[in-house]
Amino acid sequence: MSSAMSERASESSALDGRVAVVTGAGRGIGAGIARLLAARGAAVVVNDLGVELDGSGADTGPAAQVVDEITAAGGTAIADGADVSDAEQAEALVRTAVEKFGKLDVLVNVAGILRDRMIFNLSEQEWDDVIRVHLKGHFNTTKPAAAYWREQRNPEGHYRLINFTSVSGLHGAPGQPNYAAAKMGIVGLTYSCANALGRYGVTANAISPGAATRMTASIPGERRAGTSAGNDERSPDNIAPIVGYIASEASDWLTGQVVGARGYEVHLYNTPAPIRHVVSANPWEPERLADLVERTFKPAVAPNGR
Repeated sequence: MSSAMSERASESSALDGRVAVVTGAGRGIGAGIARLLAARGAAVVVNDLGVELDGSGADTGPAAQVVDEITAAGGTAIADGADVSDAEQAEALVRTAVEKFGKLDVLVNVAGILRDRMIFNLSEQEWDDVIRVHLKGHFNTTKPAAAYWREQRNPEGHYRLINFTSVSGLHGAPGQPNYAAAKMGIVGLTYSCANALGRYGVTANAISPGAATRMTASIPGERRAGTSAGNDERSPDNIAPIVGYIASEASDWLTGQVVGARGYEVHLYNTPAPIRHVVSANPWEPERLADLVERTFKPAVAPNGR
């Protein structure tokens, strides 16, 4: 076998024997991830409730279509219509992977909805719905997966928790306060899980994607970079490769991180850390503290306040 053929064979089998659950996998980014994981050898539970962008309705068709594509290409997958915002259904989703394929190695949390408003127009229900699907949805699947991994007592298990955050939270999208809050909550959840679950062989990371999906469908096509000759740089399929790497056993070194993926770029975010500080030997006098903060912190603050 030539070296090129050997390399391709190695790539296609990088996830052989691994079992993955991918939520929100009926369309867009989740579907691309499910297809890539299956193409690289994983058995995949393709979860999607099939709702509209705002969370209304339900349709099992998208998940079934992705499963059909995977099986037609020689892969292994089953469809699942669990609502991840429901704790019992999310637990059943994890159980399905174990019962159908014998184990669970990888959980990829992609499912989400939008209810965009400016903060002064946002209803309590719109806040609750987005937090419920995104943040609670991540918790609902992560808890039973973590419990299963803990039960295995295998520090060399190469288990993977891969969550999805967003630049909306990382940079504060003005028209998405509910979505931004949920996505930053997911970052905190990811950090906590990385610290808590490492002893059980689990790594936890969050992906911040940039791609053209139903959520970004209002962007005119001519403004999307790299669309010539059918080569769409904003394709949601471009998020899948880094997820495929993190899902593999080779990524044990990577945990507790936020990884950005956009077009043909992958980048690592810094973790929060103090960048400047002031200190006093005695209780602060307000005027002195104000002076020191302005002189020390102000030069480090960008014009937009961050």
